[in-house]
Amino acid sequence: MLDTCVYIDQMQDRSPQVLDDLIAQRQVNHSTVAIQELMHTVGVLEPSDPRTASVIAVIGNQIKAMPSHRVFAPDADVLGRAALLSGILCRLQGYDKSIKLRALQDCVLFLQAQKLGLVVLTANISDYDILLQLVPSGRALFYRSRVSGMRS
Repeated sequence: MLDTCVYIDQMQDRSPQVLDDLIAQRQVNHSTVAIQELMHTVGVLEPSDPRTASVIAVIGNQIKAMPSHRVFAPDADVLGRAALLSGILCRLQGYDKSIKLRALQDCVLFLQAQKLGLVVLTANISDYDILLQLVPSGRALFYRSRVSGMRS
């Protein structure tokens, strides 16, 4: 299951070649959490900025490319457990109010993937490493983003 950072890194040409190859060769599952985060990005874009239309088109194409039978929504159990887990994560990481929603989204995605027996693919090592320590039965696969325009 892809974390939102995967979509963003691919759209911004920051994903390493090994990540692109992995995604091309594997069955990929998507979460409505990532769709929600991508659509939030669309909402915060400044309509008068000349780049906005192209960014919206790229995000729209990304979402449309997700096969509906591979898109999963978290259930009430996941949402409740994720709220508790995100509170713990925020306390341990010392997050202020501005980051708490992102932490909640990460926890929902992590627990959703765990419940479905999936691995989260992410570049967010700092949060997911702690989540793996708190919930050792969860699974995450990490990668590092690359500098735009430089293929690794």
